[in-house]
Amino acid sequence: MSAGLRREAPASAIHLCVDMQRIFVEDTPWRAPWAERVLPVIVDQCARRPDRAVFTRFAPPVRAEAARGAWRDYWERWRCMTQPTLPAELIDLAVPLQPFARTAPVFDKSVYSPWGDGRLDAELRRRGADTLIVTGVETDVCVLATIMGAVDLGYRVLLPADAVCGSADETHDKMMDVYASRFDLQVETTDSRELIHAWR
Repeated sequence: MSAGLRREAPASAIHLCVDMQRIFVEDTPWRAPWAERVLPVIVDQCARRPDRAVFTRFAPPVRAEAARGAWRDYWERWRCMTQPTLPAELIDLAVPLQPFARTAPVFDKSVYSPWGDGRLDAELRRRGADTLIVTGVETDVCVLATIMGAVDLGYRVLLPADAVCGSADETHDKMMDVYASRFDLQVETTDSRELIHAWR
């Protein structure tokens, strides 16, 4: 479901690209099948306004035992994705996005949400942003956590449906419906074509 934008995106908006990393794009246990399809859309969005791009990366712990609480159980289950086993380069952004990261900020996080330590919010406020264009993976996990935190912090969220994806079509589709219906006053679902015309 895409409800469309209520008004244009301000020039000060930030494109916040969530966890578009090699671990989700390439052949790993966490590969999101649709990631390769949305990646060119995200690259195009970055190329149009490289000065307004910000990236996050999901960074696994060095070892499962270092994680807190229920995260320790999670990483015990996914020990193959912790840093001693996982090649370090797979934590990098997807290869087509790496040139943009040479000048754009990249925020690493060890949990789903990027907001916990306050660094991302501080950077966005410093750059005068009150609107976020959110892209990346996964619609129902890290993108969800990013959007909910942004809403709590008062950001206007623009969500192009063709620039986010999940590992399962069913939960992706349901989350897009939830964003468009339950959070319609704070999250505006759109597509990249409309966004190109709305963000100049």
